[in-house]
Amino acid sequence: MKGHVSSIQQPAFSLNHLWHAALQRPVRWLELYRQRRELAALSDATLHDLGLSRADVQQEAERPFWDDPLRK
Repeated sequence: MKGHVSSIQQPAFSLNHLWHAALQRPVRWLELYRQRRELAALSDATLHDLGLSRADVQQEAERPFWDDPLRK
């Protein structure tokens, strides 16, 4: 139909979006927890190869799981 304009508007947010966001947050937290534990388990030689010190890794590993560097 030429010249027809839809009057249906999308809400600013949807329940589906909120549900997805609510599920994604704990998944991300688990991912951060696992990554930090894996980093802490690396050998000193591997950390040296990566340019990291044991102190750097310890500081990162002690961060709480909800402290997401991507959400700053």
